[in-house]
This record gives sequence, C-alpha cells and structure tokens, in this order.
Amino acid sequence: MLSYPESLPAADSFGFPILSLLILLPLAWALLLPFLPEGRAARVVALTGAVLELILALAMLAALNPNSAGMQLVERASWIPSLNVQYLLGIDGIAALFPPLTALLFCGVILASWTSIQFMPRLYFALLLTLESFTIGVFCALDLVLFFLFWELTLVPIYFLISLWGIGPERRFAATKYTLFMLAGGIPLLFAIVLLGLGHANAVGVPAPGGLTFDYRVLLEHPLPASAQTPIFLLLFFGFAVKAPLFPFHTWLPTVLREGPTGLSALLVGLKLGAFGILRFAVPLAPGAAHDHGWLLMSLGGFGALYGALVALQQANLRKVLAFSSVSHVGLVIVGIGTLNVQGVQGAVFQLANFGVIAGGLFLIAGFLHHRLGSTDLASLGGLARPLPRLTAFFLLLGMASIGLPGTSGFAAELLILIGVWQAHPGLALVAVGGAVLGAAYLLGFFQRAFLGPVTDPAVATAMDLRPREVLIAGVMALLTLAGGLFPNGVQGITASAANAWVARLAAERTTPAALARVETQGSSSFTP
Repeated sequence: MLSYPESLPAADSFGFPILSLLILLPLAWALLLPFLPEGRAARVVALTGAVLELILALAMLAALNPNSAGMQLVERASWIPSLNVQYLLGIDGIAALFPPLTALLFCGVILASWTSIQFMPRLYFALLLTLESFTIGVFCALDLVLFFLFWELTLVPIYFLISLWGIGPERRFAATKYTLFMLAGGIPLLFAIVLLGLGHANAVGVPAPGGLTFDYRVLLEHPLPASAQTPIFLLLFFGFAVKAPLFPFHTWLPTVLREGPTGLSALLVGLKLGAFGILRFAVPLAPGAAHDHGWLLMSLGGFGALYGALVALQQANLRKVLAFSSVSHVGLVIVGIGTLNVQGVQGAVFQLANFGVIAGGLFLIAGFLHHRLGSTDLASLGGLARPLPRLTAFFLLLGMASIGLPGTSGFAAELLILIGVWQAHPGLALVAVGGAVLGAAYLLGFFQRAFLGPVTDPAVATAMDLRPREVLIAGVMALLTLAGGLFPNGVQGITASAANAWVARLAAERTTPAALARVETQGSSSFTP
C-alpha cells in the first residue's frame, strides 16, 4: 500500500475539522426536520441551519491563506484501506469561494420558498439541506472516489425536489430526464477515475490494489504518460460537460428549469458543478491531453456561447430565457478555461462565482414573479415596472450584471476572460464579444416587453411588490454584484496564487521530454514536402 506523508503533509492549521463540519451540519439539520411539527417551526429550523452553515463557510474562507497555492485545511482518514481510498478533504483558492456562495444561495432559496411551499414543507427543506451537504462535499473532496460519491448523491434530493414540488405538468418526466442524463454522464467519470488509479499503479510499478491511489494531490504530482492522458481527459471532459451543461449536452436544462421548482432552478443555474469539475479535475489531471485538445474546449465553449444566446433571443418565457442564457455563459467559462492562461482561468473562476449571485438571483426573482402571477410567459406579463418597481430595479441590475455592465462583477469576470482569450486565440475573442452582444439583445429585449409599456393583465395591475424578506434576498445579491464589480481585487486576491500554480503546472507539461517528443511527432506527421 502506498502513502505519501512526507511530500503531501496535511496543512490543517485551523484547529478542528471545519470542512467535515461544513458537510455534516446541513445533513444533521436535515435529519432533525422530520421530528418537528409541520409549519413555521420547520421553516425556522431549516433557515437557522442554513445561516449557521453560511457563518461556518465564511469562517473557512477567513482561515484560508490566499498566498498559499496548495491545498489547505486538509483532513485525512483511512476509508477503504484495501483500495487505498481515503476520506480526504481540502480547499484551495480556486474552490474557496464556492462553499460560502453555496451556503448563501441555499439561504436565499429557503427564504424564497417560505410561503410558496405548502406541500410537505419538512421533507422539502430536509431535501434542500441534504443537497447542500452533498454539494459542499463536491467542492471539498480531494479523493476521487469520495468526490464521485458526493457527485452521485446529489441526484437523489434533486430527483425528488423536481418530481414532488415541480410547477409544470411534466415535472416527473423532467426529473427522470435529469436523472438519466446525470447517470449517463457519471459513467465516463467513473471509468476515468478507475483508469487514473490503475494508471498510477502501473507508473509506480506496484500492482493493484497496492499501487492504487485516488488522492488528487498525488495524481497531480505524478501525471500519467501522454498516451494514457487522452482517454482520461475525454472521459472526464464529457462526463462533466453533461452537468455543466455544455452544448450539445444541454437539453435537460430547459426542461428542468421549466418544470422544476424555482428554488431548485436557482441552484442548478447558480452552482455549476460540471464546469468546476472541468477546471478542477479534467484539465489538471491530464495536462498533456488538455494542451492537445484545447481546441475542443474552445470550440464547444465558443459555439455554446453563441448558440445559447441565439436561442434565448427566440424565447417568450423568462425561465427559458434564463436557461439558455446559462448555457451561453457556461460556454464562455469553458472558453476561459481553454485558454490555459492566468487571466482566462481567473476569469472563469470569477464567472463561476458570479453564477451563484447573478444567475441564481435572477432565477429567484423569476420565482417571485411566478408566485404572484402563476406564469412567466410574456403573454402574462407587460408593464411590470408600474406595480412592481422594486422587483423591476433588482431584475434590471442583476440583468445588466449578467451581460457585463461596467461596475458589476459580471464585467470584471468577462473582461478577464476576454483578455485571456485574446492572448491565446485572438480570433475567438470576436466570438466571445459576439456572445456578449447577443446577451444584451435578448435580455434588454425581454425586459422591454415584460417590464415596460402599458399594463394589459389585471393580475399584473394588482400584483404586490417585493416583501421585506424578498427585498433582503435580492438586496444581498445586488450588493455582492456591485462589490465584486467595484472591488474585484478581493476575488482575484483569493484565486491568484492557486490560478498561477494551476497554469504553471500545465506550462511545465510543455517542457517535459514526453511533451516535446509528442510535439515533434505531430509536427513531422503534418509536414508535406
């Protein structure tokens, strides 16, 4: 059995296992809810647990050393010794923003569901907290088997949340479609994880199971030969692309966002686990293949950015507009990752964080509209600005941030991505700019038709503006959006060291003998006298 205690020390200096507590706290709270009476008590307890999780996540962020590029707050314990599988958690600057943003978004979803969920509220909030626990686990897991466990466990609460509390007539079909897509995406991920473990055993000359390792840090320090990296990269990339979702694997998203509960829809567009997986695992674990197939990331990402924006232009339902807007913005994130440079990667991380604030906030506002009017179709809207001025103001601010208005966090993220794309592939920068222009067209076009003009529906004329708790939700999202735009160095300071190390590790791959030999072979095979 192999171990690496000297080269890979546990760097937990916080004094207690804060990452384990982050994962277990929502789960423990979820197990408490069934013993409470239905009604307000269940809601109050669920919100209390979510707020405690947010405080703990902020404490974790405060404990992080932004000048360290390595994994911090590492927790390690033996789990399945016969396969060298460990309970291994850790966090770095690339992942550090996501647990607090996840906790914040779950707080918003619980508050937004305060009165709209009347059917089995205890079970609903218990499933939400369970989903929060597994999602935090995805961001913190450093053992690939443990990561895969958390990844697959997120399917269970999502399936029941869609099928039981969905707002569309085809909610059970949407739940089944989502589950089948995710299970299909999980198959290549599992194969890639197994190949990584077996490949490491072959590389160190110790037969399995003794030579197996699924430790992310060990696999980073001992990359596989170039010939083995390509299948692993493709398996990881396409497995994560399904959940991102990246074109052409996106078809589940509009269905789920149309049929599912608005709170869950905000979580699905706000927490892009698939894009995070590409950034965290697919590229770093197969750096040579990532260089060779960078065109694949850039091509699919650029096409997805344009495709999502063009389809969003044709939509007459706010939920579907936001769904295809999400597809477009994910494409831009993948382009940023595909640049393999510091600006592109930092912009991609910044934009992934923006999803939780901007896209999640927009979907929560769409949920407020649906709760009042029973629909988000254009036919049921029009003149919303008159009876709903506060809702209109928050929607406009977050909408402008989503298309990169200067002074908002969306502008800072998109600018970094565009700089990175320009350095890597100047021609593709025009595609990215085109996606941004189309984004302004579909969002402003929908805003004009839905919020401006005369009121034509009596239900709109009598609609109530945002309540205090809804103002709190939208206000926090708006403040974070402005703070990220006016003070972007706060986000970049957290991610800079880890992003530089991420890029340096990939750059080093280009100078290895194996990489140079691969380049020479490719060059000679393409030469025509």
